[in-house]
Amino acid sequence: MSAAADAIADIVRVEAERLTDAVARIFVALGIAPADADMVANDLVIAELEGIGSHGVMLMPMYVDRILNGSVSKRSEGDVVSDIRTAIVVDAGNALGQLTAHQSVKLATDRAKNAGMALVAVRNAFHFGTAGRYARLIAERGCIGVAMSNTRPLMPAPGGAEPITGNNPIAIALPSVGAFPVEVDMALSATAMGKIRLAAAAGGRIPPDWAMAADGRPTTDPAEAIKGMLAPAAGPKGFGLAFVIDLLCGGLSGGAIGAEVRPLYGDPAEPYRCSQLFIAIDLASFPDGAGFPQRVNEQAMRVSTSRRAPGVPRVYAPGELAHATRQASAGQCRLSRQTLDSLIAAGRRAGIDIETSL
Repeated sequence: MSAAADAIADIVRVEAERLTDAVARIFVALGIAPADADMVANDLVIAELEGIGSHGVMLMPMYVDRILNGSVSKRSEGDVVSDIRTAIVVDAGNALGQLTAHQSVKLATDRAKNAGMALVAVRNAFHFGTAGRYARLIAERGCIGVAMSNTRPLMPAPGGAEPITGNNPIAIALPSVGAFPVEVDMALSATAMGKIRLAAAAGGRIPPDWAMAADGRPTTDPAEAIKGMLAPAAGPKGFGLAFVIDLLCGGLSGGAIGAEVRPLYGDPAEPYRCSQLFIAIDLASFPDGAGFPQRVNEQAMRVSTSRRAPGVPRVYAPGELAHATRQASAGQCRLSRQTLDSLIAAGRRAGIDIETSL
């Protein structure tokens, strides 16, 4: 294996191109079309380059398991089941979420360029990685981009001890003349479940404000957290926004809401059935739209150059940290040894050996 060991124990550096190729090969071995395999692999590796390993290649064992068990289909895109003016509904047919997200981005932006704005609601969808990836793609096409998804119930209402709604991510990206779109990308829990799974895999602990055990007690044990519930970000604010996103995604698409969305790491033969929503708002439709990206950049620079607190080396505008992390990566992904080993094992389940190519 040509992957290089990092100075930090159990961290391995892998060239992004090699990693993308290896992940794509796994998908192709499972019967995914080569172009589709490249698209999904690229999105997963971009998450790694941006330091979001919880949405990167650590997902591959679960993806492979679901494809092998039939709950994720091998189709390239979903079916447009309704198209009325600026509102489009897509039935994803349980395809890989990245594929139908790219499809939805194109549908939304193409329609927005003609109609000023457009909304694409998706049902019977699958995990799509980071919501910010798709909001950013919309922004790169000259539109304000919004992407959101629901998940299975993971969070209780404030004071509750029963999961009611998912941590339902939302991302908003604004076109900018700067080096990066201004972007907000957040799940509405105190942290992503993927980070808790990473902590569990590493045998570590988690902060006490991240999650709760099944009885509603705060916990620092990631295994208890996985069996329990995530804490809403900002308490009732995070819960309320997540609750509304659940209804927007599932309600407008005619798809799953609440517990109708199944556990991502549950029965691999049972479709996940999440619902998603993509919105594109065309800047050219507004009198001052042409100047909007300049104003966005000016405000982002106000943040980046703002006075720092003692001991703080740098202040980042929304979206800047992911951009800076990607630039600093120099085309290399830093994977835990366990993530790398699980990826190699996933390849073997698909019938190929990727170890020598990494």
